[in-house]
Amino acid sequence: MKKIASTWTIIGALLFGTAACNQEKGAVEEAQEVNEQRVEDTPMEEQVDEASEFMTKAASGGMMEVELGNLAQQKAQSPDVKDFGKMMVTDHTKANDQLKQLAAQKNITLPDSMSDKHMDHVKELREKAGADFDDAYMDLMVSDHEEDVELFKDAAEDLEDAEIKNFAATTVATLQKHLDRARQINDALDGDNTNAGTPADQ
Repeated sequence: MKKIASTWTIIGALLFGTAACNQEKGAVEEAQEVNEQRVEDTPMEEQVDEASEFMTKAASGGMMEVELGNLAQQKAQSPDVKDFGKMMVTDHTKANDQLKQLAAQKNITLPDSMSDKHMDHVKELREKAGADFDDAYMDLMVSDHEEDVELFKDAAEDLEDAEIKNFAATTVATLQKHLDRARQINDALDGDNTNAGTPADQ
């Protein structure tokens, strides 16, 4: 009986360990793994893996932008930040829908939720409000759109699939517009903070 109990204990520990490993994988990595397994050892393997990496990352980023854009409309103090959040929801919802359609055509699985990194950004900003939210949100919008522009430019140049390349190239222009506007708002907020912290000359 002891041997049987020990065996089940070991099996239970192994199953728990496997479950724990699966939980450690983010939604993006899981989707990429599904796509990789689908084309493993086929002539399309490299092309699909590269497209999958781009599309899964883009999907996660797009989900975050919509989530944070809605949050900005609720929590922001600055009208410019609220308007920027509205633009994020409108533009990224459209891009997300296009990405979903493209993924369905290409038989590429997209993540059903954000990456851990993007979830952490959302969690952090949910805890802020007013001017604190504005500063943190616009800082993130600048850095995140810098990454997005680079990701989409690389995809537009390097991917083999013509339709995915075209989606990336078309979306870059919108992302660049977002980046430029984010920098403008962020600079204005920084200027307001500097002025607020400087005592008036007497």
